[in-house]
Parts: sequence; structure tokens; C-alpha cells
Amino acid sequence: MARFEVYSADMAVMGEQPASADILFQMGLDSACGRHHGVADLVSAHKWFNIAALKGSTEAARYRKEISFEMTREEIAEAQRSAREWLAMH
Repeated sequence: MARFEVYSADMAVMGEQPASADILFQMGLDSACGRHHGVADLVSAHKWFNIAALKGSTEAARYRKEISFEMTREEIAEAQRSAREWLAMH
């Protein structure tokens, strides 16, 4: 079984197939835990959870809601804007 790791939003595609909800959810977890940069990035986590939720992940929707309680309105707006930009590009 192949291991797939994503370190950049631009790399969130597997071959020609769009990234699955599971991959996007994992990206949200990685951002929330600071796995790639050593510091939690709740804006990125919210973004990835939001996109994963749009692709059908109920777990991502739950995590997005949980972390939103730790974010400012401005951070949530930034995450939503970033998610829309990513979706427009992919």
C-alpha cells in the first residue's frame, strides 16, 4: 500500500484524481497538531476540515466546529476564504 503525504495545498491531488475527504481530513489533523511546521495552524486546519466536510466527511465537520471555538472571527473568515480559493483552483 502506498503512503501519501501532503505538505502543500498545491500538492493535494493524487495523480489525476482529486484528493479524497480522508486525505483532506488528515491534512486538517496534521495542521491542527503542528505535524509539518511544529506549530498548530488552526486556520489551515479549519480550511482542510471545511473542504473534507464538503466532500462528505462528517468527522471533519465535527472537528471544524470544535476548533472554531478556539479561533477568532477573523481567523475563521480567513480559513473560509482560503478554502474557497483552494476549491476554485482544484
